[in-house]
Amino acid sequence: MAQDKNAQDLDSRLSSLQKKKEGEMQSSEEKSSTDPKKDGMKMNILKDVTTSNKEIKPGASGPVGLDIGTSHIVMAQGTGEKVKISSQLNAFFTVPNSKVTYKTLQVNRVKFFDHEDNLYIFGFSAQDFANMFNANLRRPIESGIVSAKEEEGVMVIQSLLGDLVPKPASLGIPICFGVPGEPIDGRGSVIYHEAILSRYLRFLGYKPIPINEGLATVMSELQDNGFTGIGISMGGGMCNVCMSYLSVPVFSFSIQMGGDYVDRMAAESVGESITKLTQIKEEELDFTQKLPTRALMALNIFYEELISKLLESLQKVMISTDRLPRIKQKLPIVLSGGTVMPKGFVDKFKQLSKKYPLPIEISSIQLAKEPLITTAQGALFMANNEVEQ
Repeated sequence: MAQDKNAQDLDSRLSSLQKKKEGEMQSSEEKSSTDPKKDGMKMNILKDVTTSNKEIKPGASGPVGLDIGTSHIVMAQGTGEKVKISSQLNAFFTVPNSKVTYKTLQVNRVKFFDHEDNLYIFGFSAQDFANMFNANLRRPIESGIVSAKEEEGVMVIQSLLGDLVPKPASLGIPICFGVPGEPIDGRGSVIYHEAILSRYLRFLGYKPIPINEGLATVMSELQDNGFTGIGISMGGGMCNVCMSYLSVPVFSFSIQMGGDYVDRMAAESVGESITKLTQIKEEELDFTQKLPTRALMALNIFYEELISKLLESLQKVMISTDRLPRIKQKLPIVLSGGTVMPKGFVDKFKQLSKKYPLPIEISSIQLAKEPLITTAQGALFMANNEVEQ
């Protein structure tokens, strides 16, 4: 009886959630008819601009680019201007299993799978549940690699990929997926992370090809520069760096700090929830303006710590490597990932970079054209070139 009561409560919450969504959609449509788009859209743009994978017919006929990040999984497919982007939130939420709950989730088209005594709700649906129950999401990837803390994390990732990535029309179609560089502090196994993903993508029928996330940024943004420069992908769990010379990686590494670290430390400092600080960061943080609240000041402090740590690590790696090419040309730095989205981020990065001079002259520090989907686009570029070969 207790389970049935819980299920009825869940059904009530789902109905409330559905009504809320319908109201938000109507409100959004009314607003879009009167308000123009503004510059500096915040990080929730990812969910808004991406298309559902239902738009791509079952049986993918072409190569695929994939970004499996701590916060989101993004897929790119197509060529030229006909590239389609799909995404899912890389997170899950569990509720007790019962027949009523199972049917309720199915009726409401919630993405989930059952395992033992729980139902595992994944993707954007998980965020809705976390908000309704005022609870935290769980993540199958932590600090950029498969989490050792979540026993069912691999199953969640497989479910997310199975939902997002269409099966190939024929065996062996290339799917290029982003992987982190080796952590500079040595925590976590990139080898295990890469092997787990490769194995499942091969099971789906693809030919998996890993690409460093920093290199994917170079492939996406520096074609006019001969794929020569430094690509930096700043995500939720880690920051990835790769220096490329004519598309050949010179060095790559990662630091296991990212946007999640900024949110967590800022939240602890001002006594607010991480969810609250994340919302403030995405909706209010602007480095070009004064920061009038404690929360915004805390976010600024830990953003500066993150950027400084990244630049210090880049300086140390470049000074110590014996593979640094002897070239006279100045190199560009391209920044991508969700953590670079606040307005004024590039100027703050430039300002802090003066404290960490590099042994190679830098021509520019620039933002990727579409920072949230850059890795997936770079991975798709590599996958398409595999076919052309």
